[in-house]
Amino acid sequence: MVCPICGPKLSIYYMIISVWGIVMLGILGVFFQIRSPALFEDVPLNDWAANNFTHEFAQEKYEQNAINCWVAAGIYVVIFLFSLSQERMNARGNYEMS
Repeated sequence: MVCPICGPKLSIYYMIISVWGIVMLGILGVFFQIRSPALFEDVPLNDWAANNFTHEFAQEKYEQNAINCWVAAGIYVVIFLFSLSQERMNARGNYEMS
């Protein structure tokens, strides 16, 4: 029998935080992908002047941020699945003890 790493409250907490992270970062990634003007201040344009203020450079940075958001959302999916397995192990352990 496998012993759970997280307790029941912690695993539920991680699941809630993971769902929020998946939703928020997924939507943020979509908005970066469609190049929302509201997110312009969050795009790293440090070298924009060196590239003669080209539109392609800004688009590339928007896409880079979108990919970063989706990677982070994917990490939250992994954390959610881990927390779900921990919660199931805790629930099974409580059922077997009673």
